[in-house]
Amino acid sequence: MEKFAVKIAGEISLSDTPGKTMKKWREIFEITQAELGKHLEISPSTISDYEADRRESPGIKVVKRFVDALIEIDSTRGGQIGQRFREDTEGGVFYETHEFATSITGDSFTKIIEGKVVVNDDIMPEKKLYGFTLLDSIKVIVEMPYSEFPKLFGASPERAFIFTKVSTGRSPMVVVRVSQMKPSVVVLHRIDTVDKIAVKIAQKERIPIVTTKLSINDLLEKLKKL
Repeated sequence: MEKFAVKIAGEISLSDTPGKTMKKWREIFEITQAELGKHLEISPSTISDYEADRRESPGIKVVKRFVDALIEIDSTRGGQIGQRFREDTEGGVFYETHEFATSITGDSFTKIIEGKVVVNDDIMPEKKLYGFTLLDSIKVIVEMPYSEFPKLFGASPERAFIFTKVSTGRSPMVVVRVSQMKPSVVVLHRIDTVDKIAVKIAQKERIPIVTTKLSINDLLEKLKKL
């Protein structure tokens, strides 16, 4: 198995709720239960049972078949999601990515990080987050090649970007504005007032901005438990 496939399989095997973790990865790969069932030659209801943890925890062989199926189906579509994993340099100089065991709503995420929604609060309940990326805003903006930007999205663009070392929030939002891929939520770390231009960009892009005063260590401790 490829390195990223081993990572997925390991996460499922070690999860307290392997079915929910399997569902998360199926959704990240944008594959329906019917498509997966057809590929594995099992009924969609069987997959539903696994995802609802109504069956025994899947063994190594089942997990391997599941992960292989995700990658094979993705390959028939051009392999874009798999390619994202291959290019991912998790723990890099500029940023750190983390995928949650199961998806969480924007509201739940905000509570966990003890955050305050600055703009677009109305769409937070419908936001579904699969992970987060912690970014050193200065290094990302000044030093990171634009071609590397897609790597910030890890397994899924449905994630929160947490920008550290921000002063007004304008520069991070400009970066988000010019990018083809967009995060679901932007978090500005330890900022008192968000720049008006940043707010306008967020409104135009319909991306919530959240601020938090938690320390980086506390943020990571809370979020890496998910």
